[in-house]
Amino acid sequence: MGLKSNLHNFKEKNKDKKWLPGFNALFTFLYMPNETTHNGTHIKAADDLKRTMNTVIMALVPCLIFGMFNAGYQHYLAQGLIESANGFLGASFWTLDNLVVGLWKVLPLVIVSYGVGLAVEFVFAIIKGHEVEEGYLVTGMLVPLIVPIDIPLWMLSVAVIFGVIIGKEVFGGTGMNILNPALTIRAFLFFAYPTWMSGDKVWIHGAVERDQMIAAGQNVDAISGETILGTLAQGKEVAYSVWDMFYGIIPGSVGETSTLLILVGALFLIFAKIGSWRIMLSSVVGALVMGLIFNGLVSAEVITEGSKFYGLMSTEFWHHLLIGGFAFGTVFMATDPVTASQTNKGKWVYGFLIGFLSIMIRVFNPAYPEGVMLAILLMNVFAPTIDHYVVQGNVKKRMKRLKAKTA
Repeated sequence: MGLKSNLHNFKEKNKDKKWLPGFNALFTFLYMPNETTHNGTHIKAADDLKRTMNTVIMALVPCLIFGMFNAGYQHYLAQGLIESANGFLGASFWTLDNLVVGLWKVLPLVIVSYGVGLAVEFVFAIIKGHEVEEGYLVTGMLVPLIVPIDIPLWMLSVAVIFGVIIGKEVFGGTGMNILNPALTIRAFLFFAYPTWMSGDKVWIHGAVERDQMIAAGQNVDAISGETILGTLAQGKEVAYSVWDMFYGIIPGSVGETSTLLILVGALFLIFAKIGSWRIMLSSVVGALVMGLIFNGLVSAEVITEGSKFYGLMSTEFWHHLLIGGFAFGTVFMATDPVTASQTNKGKWVYGFLIGFLSIMIRVFNPAYPEGVMLAILLMNVFAPTIDHYVVQGNVKKRMKRLKAKTA
């Protein structure tokens, strides 16, 4: 308590300093703020923005840890140094060697994401004279989980700066942004550095360097880093079982591969009343509907084998839920309370369209067969419109009832 009291006195003495918002951010991160409401009626609740953000981070931690093991596992597997894991609890997966590689590659991504992002937040807080908000706590964790394992750190830094400034700060900061900041960062990477986001060698650590050695004529074994979506888009057979896809023992972005752990995170967020189950469920329904339509077109021979869209169209409709970033995007980004629809009916429409458009974009974009990012960003823009029409519809219904009673 003595340290907290001294820090509070320090704040009071320097309350006119420009750098005070930065100090306040560190103070409130460690302690509860001293400024509380004393008079009048006010809401008393145990939740605040910091606790909400920390709860989401806790839901992401299993995906982060699994991603570290998977990074090392895919690295050694591609080199032929270990055998394929025998299921989720396979002895060749949960090894210290795999974890070491994962820590070596993933922790720098986390450090750069938080370091650069929070630095931008602090700069804007000092310039504009407002408090540093905790909104970036979740974004800083999401970003390392939705990028390739070997992405250069300077690229990530540039993308984070762009995403925080353009995706959030220009709109007024946390709670005012239209687009999901983490997806804005990934979209910047996708359009600015497409080979690093859509290439078939970027999803496994060491793949790019080994390709360069092969191109230089050095005698090394080839290494493949193609994702399941990339394989299916080319009409090839995948070498992974449904259980491999569900457990996440496949190449892909750091934290997006394990549908099992994403499902655990979804249940945790729903139980904590932070993630909207309506958005999650309707997104799944929308994806299944679009998948069934594509399967029907293949069955009716409207799309025949040999078409550049055939591979993903002929994929079992429910397999789309297990591959790519659909599950991760649906649970952790489509449910963002700031950028998603706010009305209950709007959430059903919003989620359904995200799932529907995700699979549509995935199939019709074979150069980069993933659609959840673009689908969520598109629906972020339309979320206020959806809510507007839901509210107007409710107003019209009430006006009709009022006229009926007064008639």
